[in-house]
Amino acid sequence: QVQLVESGGGLVQAGGSLRLSCAASGRTFSSYAMGWFRQAPPGKEREFVAAISRSGYSTYYADSVKGRFTISRDDAKNTVFLQMNSLKPDDTAVYYCAATKKYSLRASRTYDSWGQGTQVTVSS
Repeated sequence: QVQLVESGGGLVQAGGSLRLSCAASGRTFSSYAMGWFRQAPPGKEREFVAAISRSGYSTYYADSVKGRFTISRDDAKNTVFLQMNSLKPDDTAVYYCAATKKYSLRASRTYDSWGQGTQVTVSS
């Protein structure tokens, strides 16, 4: 498994932007597909946000964020990013990154490794 640490969360006004980062340990980062999920409120099932394939050529988004969020990866830095623009109060959640060597990237059960999460709060 790979160890993941998210950063970049915070408080932002509606319409603003944030960039989340997820740093991975190990030398096999490029062998993992990566995903972002969010959870709000605590205890609710984690919701798929975005995913990127091992090669970086394929990306996937939830309908609720398509056109506003962009996922990318930098294998040289073992990091995956989530650029979030035009943020809305409904985007408020704890955001988690996750790693997998499997497919079905929209399903949380696919992922084997998870970060600790970073809080994103969007005020109206």
